[in-house]
Amino acid sequence: MSTEPLIFEMGAPGRRAATLFEMDVPTRPLIDLLPAEALRQDDAPLPEVSEIEIVRHFTHLSQRNFGVDAGFYPLGSCTMKYNPKLNEDMAGLPGFARLHPLQDDDQAQGAIELVYRLEEMLSAIAGMARVTVQPSAGAHGEITGLMVIKAYHASRGEGRRNIVLIPDGAHGTNPASATLADYEIREIRTDARGGVDVDHLRELLDENVAALMMTNPNTLGVFDENIVEIARMVHEAGGQLYYDGANANAIMGLARPGDMGFDVVHFNLHKTCSTPHGGGGPGAGPIGVAPHLVPFLPGPLPARDADGGYHWEDAGEQSIGRVRANYGNFLVLVRAYTYLRFHGPDGLRQVSESAILNANYLMHALKDLYTLPFDRTCMHEFVLSANQQKARGVTAMDIAKRLLDFGMYAPTVYFPLIVPEAIMIEPTETETRETLDRFIEVMRQIDQESRTEPATVTQAPHTTTVGRLDQTLAARKPRLRWSPGDAPRTAEKSVPVGVSR
Repeated sequence: MSTEPLIFEMGAPGRRAATLFEMDVPTRPLIDLLPAEALRQDDAPLPEVSEIEIVRHFTHLSQRNFGVDAGFYPLGSCTMKYNPKLNEDMAGLPGFARLHPLQDDDQAQGAIELVYRLEEMLSAIAGMARVTVQPSAGAHGEITGLMVIKAYHASRGEGRRNIVLIPDGAHGTNPASATLADYEIREIRTDARGGVDVDHLRELLDENVAALMMTNPNTLGVFDENIVEIARMVHEAGGQLYYDGANANAIMGLARPGDMGFDVVHFNLHKTCSTPHGGGGPGAGPIGVAPHLVPFLPGPLPARDADGGYHWEDAGEQSIGRVRANYGNFLVLVRAYTYLRFHGPDGLRQVSESAILNANYLMHALKDLYTLPFDRTCMHEFVLSANQQKARGVTAMDIAKRLLDFGMYAPTVYFPLIVPEAIMIEPTETETRETLDRFIEVMRQIDQESRTEPATVTQAPHTTTVGRLDQTLAARKPRLRWSPGDAPRTAEKSVPVGVSR
């Protein structure tokens, strides 16, 4: 039983973490700049605690958090793999971390060179002509790519093209980004093999289609066998092919979107190149484009001088303009550059091969107990259905919650929407066979519990700091801070992780 109090239940009047000297500079004139109604009349009702109490409180909170450094994180389509600490060390170098974004070019040569070389590497990996690193995340890259496509069609007098085609299993950001870019959405069916239904695509293609957005491998974890034919069809109709790079962890060094026929590619560097991205950031979503779209890229872009120096240059009159202040999330770019340089071409290929091997290993070990809707070799992830367990009263959400009891984060559930009771699993390349075997063991135990003691699963989690929450209420009316007058809260009961009840 944990009895540690929370921070607002600690301390005693007069207790301090540090005692500061009296200030020897006048302060009243600064206060006079504020209107009287903006000044607090009484002290804030904050706890009075010692330094050791503060340190222990925040250390204890950090131990309650779940992250990839603490346990297995098979979050499908999000590639939450281990983040090498070397990347953090490089991002913390003073020459990068303390550089001002408005520094003169001659005082930021290393930073500009890093961006220039990173763009070259990403272009080579994707098979694109040019890359911009400005977008802040994958969804930001999506709308940037769609804006580039829109500008391209307008330059050709084809501004009428107002339709974006999106498969029914696509990531939710695809239709959201297309809508934000003022496009109309048309949905394409998935065929029996898990790819784009080519016959349905043929029916939807017309002179008003601006682009088809695809992920390949897609959210089902399968590579679309018809991608070359799909690209031909879209291009013959005058459209562009957009590559959602969320699943690029499966193809680095094995296949290039440019060779498949894609015109625009976005990267999720915070996934593919390992920067941690829990809690909504930080991120980076560079886009690469084919030669005919280069004039429309946002600028400025890094360029190399004849004497070997580097500078920022204007992107040209057809550019869509800046999409972000300064030059992107620079320290994420430093981490990505470090990751790519550390692995090299052969290492990146091994990353993809290992991710694919791990996913297929798990898939074959679990498909006898969980339904596999598309029974074919997967890429870096795969989707199971818990419909057999649902017939016993145990849902995919229940299974996800039960996994937390074993010190493992839950896979993505209920996505893609085309699979009922979906469980999307992505082990990544950074996990050992022992970890994968433990996950298999736990998933098989949960299936057994669904048969013999379903309440153990439906009432999970049992070992976490808090139990099952009202997720709808938490999303719509989150309580993000404590306020004076709130009822005191006490730590909840804890039991050993992985206990079987």
